Amino acid sequence: MKITVIHGQNHQGSTCHIARMLSNKLGGEVAEFFLPRDFGAFCTGCARCFTVSETLCPHFEQLKPLTKAMDEADVIVLASPVYVYHVTGPMKAFLDHYGYRWMVHRPEAGMFRKQVVCLSTAAGAGTRSTNRDLADNAFFWGAARIYRLGAAVRAVNWDGVSPKLKARLEAQTTALAARIRKNAGRVSPSLRTRAFFHFMRLMQKHGWNEADCAYWRQKGWDKRARPWKA
Repeated sequence: MKITVIHGQNHQGSTCHIARMLSNKLGGEVAEFFLPRDFGAFCTGCARCFTVSETLCPHFEQLKPLTKAMDEADVIVLASPVYVYHVTGPMKAFLDHYGYRWMVHRPEAGMFRKQVVCLSTAAGAGTRSTNRDLADNAFFWGAARIYRLGAAVRAVNWDGVSPKLKARLEAQTTALAARIRKNAGRVSPSLRTRAFFHFMRLMQKHGWNEADCAYWRQKGWDKRARPWKA
């Protein structure tokens, strides 16, 4: 099993510790990236990734290692501490660069067979809205299975987290790792994802953006082919 972890911060705090706790229990090969250390550019809004090709993004080359790791992964962990009730700025900037991979545009076929974990921590509230930020992207990418794990750690660093809460997180990550391992190699998209894909398929048949329409035709998705059956 290959696991790619995208950390929404540079420091190795509570979110990082829990993500590593989960990754270690999953086993396999782990690739970690820290934002903004490994990628920190903001989307310029040029829209060339949508209208022509993602290769024209001014940050395409910088993103290559992260894109490659996500494409090769069986499990993707998107981990972000809560910053003002949402993901960190670097995580948002990172996700903005993959808008062209949303189902409304040109989703990556392999994503429909991947599992994605949305993980967040907060000193208090905000994990639900932060995980929703992450899960929205995972859904529109077409991820086959999406999990959410939020922890109100009541601390600003891992050392400050109580032993009782750490024990609870150990139990939660153990249970989550077991579910992910059980589903490995056999996941397929939910009915909601398939329904949205079908709606996008109809739209792409008469779409306005030729780059997207051509992509769907080339994949055969405008007809009977489906990415989760490849």
